[in-house]
Amino acid sequence: MKALRHTALALSLLSSAAFSAPPEGGVLLVANKGDQTLGIIDPAAGKQVATVAENGITGHEVIASPDGKFAYVPIYGNSGVGKPGTDGKNMIVVDIATRKIVGNLDFGKGLRPHCPIIGPKDGLLYVTTENENTISVIDPKTLKIVGTIPTGQKESHMLALSNNGKRGYTANVGPGTVSVLDTISRKLITTIPISTNTQRISISVDDKYVFTADQTTPRLAVIDTATNKVTKWITLPESGYGTAPTPDGKFLVVAVPKANQVAIVDLAQMKVTKTIDLPSIPQMAVVRPDGKYAYVSCDVSGKVAAIRTSDWKVEKLIDAGKSADGLAWAGR
Repeated sequence: MKALRHTALALSLLSSAAFSAPPEGGVLLVANKGDQTLGIIDPAAGKQVATVAENGITGHEVIASPDGKFAYVPIYGNSGVGKPGTDGKNMIVVDIATRKIVGNLDFGKGLRPHCPIIGPKDGLLYVTTENENTISVIDPKTLKIVGTIPTGQKESHMLALSNNGKRGYTANVGPGTVSVLDTISRKLITTIPISTNTQRISISVDDKYVFTADQTTPRLAVIDTATNKVTKWITLPESGYGTAPTPDGKFLVVAVPKANQVAIVDLAQMKVTKTIDLPSIPQMAVVRPDGKYAYVSCDVSGKVAAIRTSDWKVEKLIDAGKSADGLAWAGR
């Protein structure tokens, strides 16, 4: 178990729940790496309405609590995966309504915590702790680490959880593999070879398929979760990055940075049926819970594209911060 230092901020997190209300209609959260801030975007107005400073070292990813009240931002550090630099060692909690930091978890050493996901069944917070080759399991109410899951691989950068809450899947960048995890027993099940380098990961809404992007060839790996094997490759315009399925299970939104595009994969056909031009370096994708919009962060341009899923057209480009990266929806 990792060392954990508690502060009065954890108590502040619990007490703030009594007066913090979920954002009306929902907001979009964005990790502005270059500004070292968490951005809060009003999607209806189409603008970033607030930023919260992360105290000097940046977070790359963010997730919201199921009630939309809090944002959890692991502080990764000032480098990229597998590159030298500062090793982040904490995670901040932001009250979205008051736009203030109300909680902090100190991992005790530099672990480069990166991708946070809320367990769909247990409500626990799962965070990739990259330098330890683990997933840290955290009680978000008390900010206590309640367990860890070994990934068996270096650079376990991104995480996807099955919708039934029983499995986890990590994209292990440098090894080019995917680790399959039993989230109930907190054990490594197997490791799936993908390439010499792979990035980002997502899972279909029916839990049948996991998707991760080969960084050496413009293709997307489709993993059958029943066999834990790659059963298909989907050709992309260039190497893919962040992916997100639509809630109806029909489409997968794929950021394609080198092409400055988003590719729309028809999951019934398992092929790209449309591409959408975007500003420089599309990075991460998230689809709103109602399925009406897909949002894609565009790193170099500092924009977030709001794309209508009804006709796959860009409705607006929203100014975010420098090096806009991780995205999350807060609200219902």
